[in-house]
Amino acid sequence: MRPGAAPRLRRDRIALVVVASGYLGVSLFVTNSYYQLMLTLVPIWAVMGLSWNLFSGYSGLTSFGHAAFFGLGAYTVTLTLVYWSLTPWLGIPLGMLVGAIAAFLIGTPTFRLRGHYFALSMLAYPLAIMYIMEYLGFQEVSLPMHREHPFLYLQFSDPRLYTLLALAMLVVALLVSIAAENSRFGLALLAIRQNELAAEAAGIDARTWKMRALVASGAMAAASGGLYACVLLVVTPDSVFGVLISAQALVVTLFGGVATVWGPVIGATILIPLAESLNAELGNIIPGIQGVIYGLAIIVIMRLSPEGLFWTIRDRWFRAAPPPVAPSHAALPPRPAVPSGTLLRVENLSRSFGGLRAVDGVSFSVEAGEILGIIGPNGAGKTTLFNVLNGVITANAGTARLGGESLLGRKVHEVCRMGVGRTFQVVRSFQRLTLLDNVVVGGYGAGLSDEVAIAAAQAALARVGLSDLAGTVAGRLTNKQLRLMELARALAGQPRVLLLDETLAGLGRDECNDVLDVLQRLRAEGMTIVIIEHTMHAMLRIADHFVVLDHGRVLAAGKPRDVVEQDAVIEAYLGKKFLARLHA
Repeated sequence: MRPGAAPRLRRDRIALVVVASGYLGVSLFVTNSYYQLMLTLVPIWAVMGLSWNLFSGYSGLTSFGHAAFFGLGAYTVTLTLVYWSLTPWLGIPLGMLVGAIAAFLIGTPTFRLRGHYFALSMLAYPLAIMYIMEYLGFQEVSLPMHREHPFLYLQFSDPRLYTLLALAMLVVALLVSIAAENSRFGLALLAIRQNELAAEAAGIDARTWKMRALVASGAMAAASGGLYACVLLVVTPDSVFGVLISAQALVVTLFGGVATVWGPVIGATILIPLAESLNAELGNIIPGIQGVIYGLAIIVIMRLSPEGLFWTIRDRWFRAAPPPVAPSHAALPPRPAVPSGTLLRVENLSRSFGGLRAVDGVSFSVEAGEILGIIGPNGAGKTTLFNVLNGVITANAGTARLGGESLLGRKVHEVCRMGVGRTFQVVRSFQRLTLLDNVVVGGYGAGLSDEVAIAAAQAALARVGLSDLAGTVAGRLTNKQLRLMELARALAGQPRVLLLDETLAGLGRDECNDVLDVLQRLRAEGMTIVIIEHTMHAMLRIADHFVVLDHGRVLAAGKPRDVVEQDAVIEAYLGKKFLARLHA
């Protein structure tokens, strides 16, 4: 479980019992068939919203194509009942399997895309399946009636039983979502949503976690589609694959609140009765009024509550102080043994962008337990060098080996798991997560178990002096605290070498001294560090050796005092005129 998950689980489960009991009580006393149908549709669309939220809400990749999974679930139940007389009790699980397989097949090529390209490409899948169904002659398929064993085929004379079944499905979907939100599954996805590169650099395999989320989401959406077919007793391609289906899943979640299990429930409870009632009253006057309602709901919520009703209500009236974080007593994994000799060796490393050689034949080596400072003027290629070393971009030529093992040609999370920790020039935090959650991501990325990852994160926070702030949301931290948090996240992954990109940027002198004290303690523990920094007095204080880059090439290398006194280095930093005055 995630840090602090126990109280959240207890709170959510109590809320689930209260909501389900209240909804069940209301449903039992409603006898009007129309209103009973509406009471059935609310949990069905809440499940559909939860499925969308499980993927898009937590990962941040917007899907306009969840109708594909919903429709496949509906048609699986319908066609297996029509042709094989398969009971929906088995048809719905079979539909979930079909939805999960479809999600995997859809995700495999589509995860290569980003942003709005991903969202629009997802829209193509339900439309394509809809046309295929029409071509195959399944324009309108009715579920056959079975009078002898109606319960076996989910054909009830009392509509309240449909509501009970829909409510049971919602309870299961909520339990799954609650468990996911409070596990490494949810934390990994939230980290990816808020800063994918930082999550990758902490060892999280973003593509794998997103695929797992899409597969689980596809199965859940298919379950809601299968039950929807049983309730309506007839399916058409447009009614289960249409754009409005994906829109409803998206809108109920955005309206209620994304990245929370209760958002889709809130959205469905408000919007589905409103849309259905207006459609019944005005549908013949204003065709497609449901789409109008959802469009207006999006406009209103974006204007008044951009993150959804749940977050707005919680932040305004129910925001409590963060709970104290209990220390973990799990045994920490042993720190990597302090090696001797050359740990990192880079030879003739190059990277070009068109005609610009950002890194041009760079070679250097780093001895175990030392701090190597990489300096140079702006645009010298320092950050590009780090990006090549930890897999953000690929090298055009050269080699880079950590302990004799090649770093090049690997993905970012693979480089991290080899023992390379990384911080960034601009701090990359997960702002809505607590400080401890931010650092635990590093433990998860290293493949540690839940308890051990939490223990490693708490130990890392202690090493940088932030233990007292473990429960504070990252968005409330100062710049110095964020810099130390990023360092702690790298340490939680038990690295062999740290790549620190301008860790002192934006800090005052006293803050710089505090961070330098931390780095000196790490060096005393045997940590190997490669640091990019512009603050020369700080670099002279902590670095054992310097490598100076200029226009992507190594300009000078050696002991710090010797390097900074070289004419070529002075000229690169301060210009020819200053060098001429210096020698005048």
